[in-house]
Amino acid sequence: MRREAQAVVIGGGVIGCSILYHLTKLGWSDVVLLERNELTSGSTWHAAANIHGLHDSTNISRIQHYTMSLYKELEAETGQSCGVFQPGSLYLAQTVEREHQLRLQAAKAKLYGMNFYEISIEEARRLNPLVNYDGIRCVMYEPDGGNVDPSGVTNAYALGARQRGAEIHRFTPVTATEQQDDGSWIVKTTKGDIRTPWVVNAAGLWGREVAALAGIELPLQPTEHQYFVTETMAAVAAHGTRLPSVSDRDGEYYLRQEGQGLLVGAYEKDMKFWAEEGTPLDFAHDLFPDDLERIEENMMNAIERLPAVGDAGIKRVINGPMIWSPDANVLMGPVPEIDGYFCCNGIIPGFSQSGGMGLMAAQWIIEGETQYDMFAWDMARFGSWATKDFTKARVRDQYAHRFAIHFPNEERSAGRPARTRPIYEQQAEMGAVFGLNAGWEHPLWFAEAPGAKDTNGFTRQNWWGPVGDECRMLRSRAGIIDISNFAKYRCAGPGAEEWLNAVFANAMPNAVGRSCLTPLISKRGGIAGDFTVTRVSEDEFWIIGSGMAERYHKRFFKEVPLPEGTMFVSLTDEICGFNVAGPKSREMLQRLTNTSLSTDEFPFMRSAWIDLAGIQVLALRVSFTGDLGWELHCRREDQPRLYSALLAAGEEFGAGPVGSRALMSLRIEKGYGSWSREYSPEYWPQEVGLDRLCKLQKDFLNKAAAEKVLENPARERMVLLHLDEAGTAASNADATGGEPIFKDGKGIGRVTSGAYGYSVGMSLALGFVREAMPGDAVEVMVLGRPHRAVILERPPFDADGAILRG
Repeated sequence: MRREAQAVVIGGGVIGCSILYHLTKLGWSDVVLLERNELTSGSTWHAAANIHGLHDSTNISRIQHYTMSLYKELEAETGQSCGVFQPGSLYLAQTVEREHQLRLQAAKAKLYGMNFYEISIEEARRLNPLVNYDGIRCVMYEPDGGNVDPSGVTNAYALGARQRGAEIHRFTPVTATEQQDDGSWIVKTTKGDIRTPWVVNAAGLWGREVAALAGIELPLQPTEHQYFVTETMAAVAAHGTRLPSVSDRDGEYYLRQEGQGLLVGAYEKDMKFWAEEGTPLDFAHDLFPDDLERIEENMMNAIERLPAVGDAGIKRVINGPMIWSPDANVLMGPVPEIDGYFCCNGIIPGFSQSGGMGLMAAQWIIEGETQYDMFAWDMARFGSWATKDFTKARVRDQYAHRFAIHFPNEERSAGRPARTRPIYEQQAEMGAVFGLNAGWEHPLWFAEAPGAKDTNGFTRQNWWGPVGDECRMLRSRAGIIDISNFAKYRCAGPGAEEWLNAVFANAMPNAVGRSCLTPLISKRGGIAGDFTVTRVSEDEFWIIGSGMAERYHKRFFKEVPLPEGTMFVSLTDEICGFNVAGPKSREMLQRLTNTSLSTDEFPFMRSAWIDLAGIQVLALRVSFTGDLGWELHCRREDQPRLYSALLAAGEEFGAGPVGSRALMSLRIEKGYGSWSREYSPEYWPQEVGLDRLCKLQKDFLNKAAAEKVLENPARERMVLLHLDEAGTAASNADATGGEPIFKDGKGIGRVTSGAYGYSVGMSLALGFVREAMPGDAVEVMVLGRPHRAVILERPPFDADGAILRG
């Protein structure tokens, strides 16, 4: 066994072996994998191993398509069979909502050149005559869908890695992972120790236990999961060719051919946790007793759709464990607080994602960043607020609703509230309907009475009207928006300005009371974040950024050493905030302070500590609504008093509370981008209009990468689109994000944010396009159907910024 390695991967399932393989494929040969038992132990060996390409997330779809195409290449490269069967997959829609989902996915497939399209019922019946197509609204076909052999795939990855120099040690349990003073790690095993700069936790069912060796707590919880395989079925055998698999998610089961019978699996409502206090170390190629009664309802749905299943005997039942994160996505990436520790845990559709996941992990470790924006998988999306109780509640909900449609703007209630601010109960009594952001409860919209809940769908829902009222109130009078979930930081000390200039691309404010907007540049030159930086004193700055990305941004901040005597701390927990905006906001706030708020004395992008209703607040003359407004930041304990004072002052002017859904609409009317939607590591500064804020005359984090991308013309540009009102009214839907954009039948881009612009009377969308100009007519695939739209030259609200600066 090597005593030193570039990386040590812990876990010999399909994911660990894929990561090892891709590390070698990207040039690292001095890598080691440690497996406590045999390869494929745990969840890998008993997986149904279905493969499919389409996902609601575009980047995850890309990763799944890479994985599907990799398996045959892997076979050719290694000589190891992956047991690939690709007879295709049929996707059935029984409901209008499922039809919308599938049509949108088909539109995305056309945009990205993926093989997924609608076929007729007659064609579907020819491909799989066992299916009863009564009540099916549409059928989509994925010719490359199918399944693989779990053991074959895992061993192919392992062989490919070995051929490039990797070592694999089976029956070698890890007993400790100890970080050294120089940041490297000692990985202790029963067969000796290995020193490495990178520990990769791909331990599957034992991900929690391996993480705990390094003092890390991961939000993971295993469950039982069952599928069964029928005896030989005459109808299957008689078909002659392999039947395409069936994805009937409205029926809440999955089904494919296995031998001359069928494999049927289900995610039942009556789910069952396993190993709540820890995965047994002696568990390997084990299964649980059969418990088919729990999936009886799902089985009956399958029999109704494929009657031949009801006449078949059951050959075997597989009831084995799988391990989940709170949102059923992988927990992936370097632990922000600990150097050299990489996680890849909580994988559910492992054989659809193994190749892409291994590639992304290898890119992240070797190159410092993935080629795609993978925040949906980034472990940094969860923090310590994702407790065991929260995790169990969310896993229960995710498992039981595995095949349910996750609608745009959907907010699931399981495990909540996790974190609340002091005015949470007051807002609830005012009719607030809450969303979850980095664990925090925050108002989405305000109903007329307490207790209202969102309805969900692809069309306009019950909140569409009330959100419009909030928008019109703010634009005509004023509104009060709770922005406490923004991330807030304080940097203070003699080196504060020096450090901030070394981190951010823009030049920091050089005078007290001034603010600036600045991008944070990623490893590849994209947009890792956007921030407002305010100089509050000679050696103190406040920084405001995305709340959901706070833990993600830790990785960037710690890359630049703090000068001696300088501090940088998060204030997110202890500071709350409100944005008061609208044409009456100045008069309203002036009632509460003796500080003049006139434009001459408090101009745009200025700040000051002021006394507001007897409370000290940091007031910033900025507003994400694009309207006249101020951000007001106060101590947590002062939040209730400040909120009550603002609400009382607002009564005179007809102003009131406004939620984040209205803020989405208002910022889109202004054409403002938002992090994780329009601002992402995938997008270059010149593509989102932030190149002017990159000051290349100074040094800053990842400047060389920024210079490199800025030498090139934009590959595509962020634009604002106006969708034809007749079309959106007829479909009762607006763009929400992800919809493809076509011009003259050619795919030219996609929507990143969408909403109805209530104060301008326009259905709007932000997105990225190539080979198109302002004024061009295009089609946006809302609900998967073409909706006419035009690219706007200027935002419809306050295009010149006169109101914002007035």
